Amino acid sequence: MLNKLLYNFDIAIEAIQRNKLRSFLTSLGIIFGVSSVIAMLAIGTGAQQEILTQMQLLGTNNVIIQPVLEQVEGSVAEAEQSQGDQRKYSPGLNLQDLNSIKEVMPEVEHISPEIIFETNFIRNARMRSGKIVGVNDEYFEINNFTLQSGNNFSDEQIENSSSVCIIGYDVRARFFAGEDPIGKKIKVGNLWLTVVGVLEKKELSTENIENLGIRNYNLDIYTPATTILLRFKNRGLITKDDIDASAGGGMRVFIVGGDEEEEEEGSTNYHQLDKLIVQVSDSRYSVSIAEVLSRMLKRRHNGVVDFEIIVPEQLLQQEQRTKRIFNIVLSSIASISLIVGGIGIMNIMLASVVERYREIGVRMAVGAQKRDIELQFLTEALTISVTGGVVGIILGMALSYGIEMTSDIATIVTPLSIIISFGVALIIGVIFGYYPAKRAAKHDPVHALRHE
Repeated sequence: MLNKLLYNFDIAIEAIQRNKLRSFLTSLGIIFGVSSVIAMLAIGTGAQQEILTQMQLLGTNNVIIQPVLEQVEGSVAEAEQSQGDQRKYSPGLNLQDLNSIKEVMPEVEHISPEIIFETNFIRNARMRSGKIVGVNDEYFEINNFTLQSGNNFSDEQIENSSSVCIIGYDVRARFFAGEDPIGKKIKVGNLWLTVVGVLEKKELSTENIENLGIRNYNLDIYTPATTILLRFKNRGLITKDDIDASAGGGMRVFIVGGDEEEEEEGSTNYHQLDKLIVQVSDSRYSVSIAEVLSRMLKRRHNGVVDFEIIVPEQLLQQEQRTKRIFNIVLSSIASISLIVGGIGIMNIMLASVVERYREIGVRMAVGAQKRDIELQFLTEALTISVTGGVVGIILGMALSYGIEMTSDIATIVTPLSIIISFGVALIIGVIFGYYPAKRAAKHDPVHALRHE
């Protein structure tokens, strides 16, 4: 059997060499089809990997609570009737909300506040603008941050609002180059903070920063939220200046249907926290927990909807479904080239059968069976298909690399995509080569020998 296959392969190679240009043009459909499928699957795999990276950055089990202004809904007439009568007070997003969530929600594994202020970092006559971020000791575990050196905040440091900080990787590179920053001080705004830890570098692409609305964590300095509120600024406290500026409390009192001036005053940020990050025990509970949190916070804020709840996994799953559909459509379109290539193989093999009637008759006259004739032409079709598939794989990998180099689209060529595309090329060769081979084997050797 092996000898027959090798013999038919030699005949196929000889036939292809006699008609090199025709064989090349025939295989173009397979070449472009395989390369297109590989490139499309590479784009799809790259998009999938990008989504997984985004989920790691945002946290697969996280629910994010952010403060916003109150959202008022209703008709203009109702608003005019209630103007000046209906007043709602909200304490804003604060640490008490965090403590209540901890007590009430058993599915919550970790929870951390986030208080952000733009300020300046100063050390050794070098200054740079940056963000000081107030967090607790659970923040780094929630966000998958790893300490390169030093320690996390202790319970004592958080309770005593100690002047300590953990610095990002790039902060260390800029202010503590060539030295160990642990135990040394850096001035943040008007505060001198002692460095107790350094974070490992967090790999972030510009695209992720823009698309996800996240910061470059490597440039931040982290300190306990209690330290921020006591020693830096607490937006939740009402001062005399706030009272004067808000003309009697407009800063935290929403007047439903109020005039434009009152709405502007109400837009002042009175929230103690800029974000609450809640990590649940299982991502399956994320949506239901988000609904419970929404009702709970609305009740705590006296019916004022001055917050929004984001479930990153839900958003990313929606994006994943959209990209998956897009990739299926693109791959289906690319697969059309393979079908066209198969039609081309069938066409050229039928023409080859007509041209080689006499050869078929001679072989059958000297003892070749119908299966031998079938195997001969099927081997020739498979040779064209396999050759086109190999060239298509090389072209597809080069195309994927070119797409990644010339655009912001990440591509990943996997062995599975190569196997799938090459396997489809083989199947196309068998399917579209079988009919011409079957037709060649049906010829009467007498009529074949007389054919000119």
